[in-house]
Amino acid sequence: MQEKVYPMTQEGLEKLEQELEDLKVNKRKEIVERIKIARSFGDLSENSEYDAAKDEQAFVEGRISTLEDMIRYAEIIDDKDIDQDEVTLGRKVTFQELPDGEEETYTIVGSAEADPLESKISNDSPIAKALLGKKIGDVVEVDTPGGTFECKIINVEKA
Repeated sequence: MQEKVYPMTQEGLEKLEQELEDLKVNKRKEIVERIKIARSFGDLSENSEYDAAKDEQAFVEGRISTLEDMIRYAEIIDDKDIDQDEVTLGRKVTFQELPDGEEETYTIVGSAEADPLESKISNDSPIAKALLGKKIGDVVEVDTPGGTFECKIINVEKA
């Protein structure tokens, strides 16, 4: 079975490594201490503090496992040999919805580092899929769950 590859920027990889380190070094210790304190309260069958700490422990261990996989199978985006006007992962793209929409700017990143609140969209999103490989000045048709629209790529730059 082939493992999933996680395309990402170097910055994205470093963020994941920091999160993993924090979970392993700090969060695990905090949870173990909470479990120890909750056990001291006595009967575990009706101990909500113990149950909550165990649930959090399971969540953290799952997240650690996920992060380890993402880091192990990370594929760092190297765009040195790609035309600077071309939309690729790791690039910030400004486009205008046609005919007279406002300009929007997004950075296209791998799914592991997508964060819509920071205008970082996944390469798996409908907008990114439509824009990838296109260049400044291209008019692109974007199919989204809310309908289809056309946009013109105004600018492409390194993020």
